[in-house]
Amino acid sequence: MNAARIEYTEKGVMHAASRRCDIVRISMSSATLAILTQFSLPKQFYLDIPDARITKVGCLLMKVNANNTIEVRFLRLLTQKELNKIFVYSTHPAHKDYVLDIRA
Repeated sequence: MNAARIEYTEKGVMHAASRRCDIVRISMSSATLAILTQFSLPKQFYLDIPDARITKVGCLLMKVNANNTIEVRFLRLLTQKELNKIFVYSTHPAHKDYVLDIRA
């Protein structure tokens, strides 16, 4: 459960848009995102995770579910270090014991 932001362009390259979302599930190659309101998404967009300071992760929209969640596949694999940073800032009870290693 991390806050995130979906960024994409509308009308070609003329207008950049961003929408808030929450990460429900994440792995190195994919994620499930909960969107707050229904809006049309392009097939490809960027995902920003501001708390973990991870920006511009390219995503491909795989499936839109009826309960305002979407499933995405990343265009590159996330590293274990990036996943750990996401888990440190997560509000999920299973991640309460994660700590950030500042030496790494």
